[in-house]
Amino acid sequence: MKVHLPSIGIGIGATVIIIIMISLFGQVFPNHMALTSTQTISLDNATLQNDASSSKVAMNLLTDNTSPVLGSNNAPITMIEFGDYQCFYCNRFYHTIEPDIVKNYIDTGKVRMVFKDFVIIGQDSVNAAHAAHCAQEQGKFWEYHDTLYNNWAGENTGWASSSNLLKFANDVGLNDTQFGQCMSQSRYISTVQGSLSNAKDLGLTGTPDFFIIAPDKTVTKIVGAQPFNVFDELFKSKLKS
Repeated sequence: MKVHLPSIGIGIGATVIIIIMISLFGQVFPNHMALTSTQTISLDNATLQNDASSSKVAMNLLTDNTSPVLGSNNAPITMIEFGDYQCFYCNRFYHTIEPDIVKNYIDTGKVRMVFKDFVIIGQDSVNAAHAAHCAQEQGKFWEYHDTLYNNWAGENTGWASSSNLLKFANDVGLNDTQFGQCMSQSRYISTVQGSLSNAKDLGLTGTPDFFIIAPDKTVTKIVGAQPFNVFDELFKSKLKS
């Protein structure tokens, strides 16, 4: 929890894209560097059998404990981000890569996005993640999500303190009393912990990581804050298939 070497390694390491063949994908949601290798694996780190039950269990690691959908529920591609609000490379992705994905794919109805918490840096990571879910009680998950990244000030520097999280709630127009009660009662800690458990079951070791669920029911894993062209090329190829 105290050492976050994986996020550094992801930023300087080679891209890994993993294609995962999935035999079942239903309507779950009503929701820098050259490519160096591909590898076919299963979602649960074992041989994924071609039956509905095993596929459903594996897919649930991606679709449980998520944020609300950003974009159209009917988008043909789903992008799932595992992130930590304190993570340097998550913040880089948010500011330098995500805007182009939103403009070209989410706003145009081609991709829908959800966020899953992989809180591995410190307690402030947990608190920030929980606060975003409390914001969703008032319909403002993504506004709060954006505010967290826009106020990022390093890892374990105190910028995501309880007092700052309340200030961010005010900034996005949340009701103070409702937000404060949600935080004090830890209403969504099971969601945050469940998402963390999902990430560990998937074998993730750093942030950010992305899983792209395509119309052809394949899942592609992208490791790290890769440049826009990596996502762009993948989205284009999957939309053609």
